Amino acid sequence: MYPEHTPHPPAQRAVEVHQPTPYQPVAAPVVPVQPGTVPAVASIVLPDGRVVTGYAINPAQPEPAAAKPAVSRTAVNVALGGGGFLAVCGGLILLTSFIAALTAFITQLITLAAVIFGGWIAVQIFSTRGHQGGTTVNIRKAVFKRNRFHG
Repeated sequence: MYPEHTPHPPAQRAVEVHQPTPYQPVAAPVVPVQPGTVPAVASIVLPDGRVVTGYAINPAQPEPAAAKPAVSRTAVNVALGGGGFLAVCGGLILLTSFIAALTAFITQLITLAAVIFGGWIAVQIFSTRGHQGGTTVNIRKAVFKRNRFHG
């Protein structure tokens, strides 16, 4: 009927009452301290008349907040970004100027080559190699009959 780990039924158990033991103050050992380094001692009187004595503890001082810079970081980043953009634009202007100059140079080279090559061709056509004196022109009457040439 009762679980096996229960030694006695609830009615047969003995009731034990524990009384708190009063606190007996113990004298703290005295530690020799050099004069001039003893911190201030504070005493507090509690409402029931007891006096509590102890060392005064200075409240913890929060660390001073970091001073804000005169200019915000966002403003500095925007200014630096603008400076970088201007540097890139300057480089792009130089690049486009270089490309335009290179294009003009190549155009001039092509024109020079055409003039030189055209002059060479003209000399080849109008030169009189092997002919001394006038020009000989042979004109023949050509006759085509049924897709055959008769000269």
